[in-house]
Amino acid sequence: MENTNTLVDKSRLVDEKTVKARLVTIFTKWEVLLLLIFITMCIVFSILSPYFLDYFNLMNANFTFMEKAIIALPMIFVIMSGDIDISIASIIALCSFAMGAASASGASTPVIVLIGLLVGIAAGAFNGFFITAIGMPAIAVTLATQSVFRGIAKAVLEDQAYTTYPESFGFFGQGYVGDTLIPFELVLFLALAVVMWYILHQSSYGRKVYAIGNSTSAARFSGVPVKRIRFTNFVLNGLFCGIAAVLLTSRIGSTRPNIAEGWDMEIITLVVLGGVSINGGKGNIFGVIISIFLLGYLKFGMGLLNISGKVMIITTGTLLVVAVLLPMILDQIKAGKKITRKAA
Repeated sequence: MENTNTLVDKSRLVDEKTVKARLVTIFTKWEVLLLLIFITMCIVFSILSPYFLDYFNLMNANFTFMEKAIIALPMIFVIMSGDIDISIASIIALCSFAMGAASASGASTPVIVLIGLLVGIAAGAFNGFFITAIGMPAIAVTLATQSVFRGIAKAVLEDQAYTTYPESFGFFGQGYVGDTLIPFELVLFLALAVVMWYILHQSSYGRKVYAIGNSTSAARFSGVPVKRIRFTNFVLNGLFCGIAAVLLTSRIGSTRPNIAEGWDMEIITLVVLGGVSINGGKGNIFGVIISIFLLGYLKFGMGLLNISGKVMIITTGTLLVVAVLLPMILDQIKAGKKITRKAA
C-alpha cells in the first residue's frame, strides 16, 4: 500500500510540474503577453473614459491606423528575411503624387488606383534590384531611396498640393461596408492578413522566408532561391505601400509632399512589437496583428484623454525598446530552464 501511495504522490507531483511548465510556456509567449497587455489597456481606458468602448468611436478609430497596419503585413516578410525597408513612407508619397498627377489630368478612379499600385510595385522592385542583384545592404539602399522617392514629389509639388479627385475615389479611405459602421479599410486589412498568414505559415514560400532569416548561407545550400525570395519581399512591400497610398490619399482627399512622413519607424515598431525578431527568422502574423490594435487603440485612448502627441511618441519609442529587449530576456529564461532540466 505504501509503495502504491508513493507512486500516486509522485505521479501527482509530475502532473503538477507538467501543468506548471505548460502554463509558464504559454504565459511567456510574446503573443499571449501582448494580448494580456491589450486587454488590460482596454479595461483601463474604459474606466478612464466612457467614450472608449463606444462602438461608433472604436470603428472610426480604425481609420487612423489601418494604412500602417496594411504595410506592416509585408514588412514581416522583409524583416524576417534579415532585411529592412525604411523607404516605405516615401513610396507612399511617390504613389500619392503619381495618383494626384493622374487625377489632375482627368483620369478615372480605376486608372488612378491602378497607377498607385503600379508605382508602388515599381518602387519596391527598384529597391529589391539594388539589394539582391547588385548586393547592396538593404539599409543603405532604402535610406537612399527614402530621399529620392519623396524628393521627386517635393521637387514637383513644392508647397502645392493635388486636391481634385473623383467623388467615387473617396470610398476607399472613407467608406463603410454596406449599411454597417464597419470601415472598408478594416475589412480589406483583415482579408489581406488572412492571405499573408496563409503565405507565411502554410506555404513553402513562408518556410523559405524563415529559412533565409535563420541562416542565409544554409538556406542557399539547401536550394532556397534566396535572391528571388528577398526580391519578391520588396516587391510585395511596394505593392502594399501602393494599396496604403490609395487608402490614405482617398481618406484625406489630397496629396502633399509630406504625406505619411515619419511612418517608417512606426510601421517597423508595429512589426518588432509583434514579436518579429529584428535579426530575422522569428515571428508570426498573430503577434503583429495584436500589436497593431494595441498601438492603434492606445493612441486612440490617449487622444480621448487629451494626452499630447509628444507623450504618444515617447510611449511608442519605449514600446519599441521593450519589444526588442523583453523577448531576448524571455529567451534567456527559457534557455536557462532547459539547461537546469538537463542538469537535473
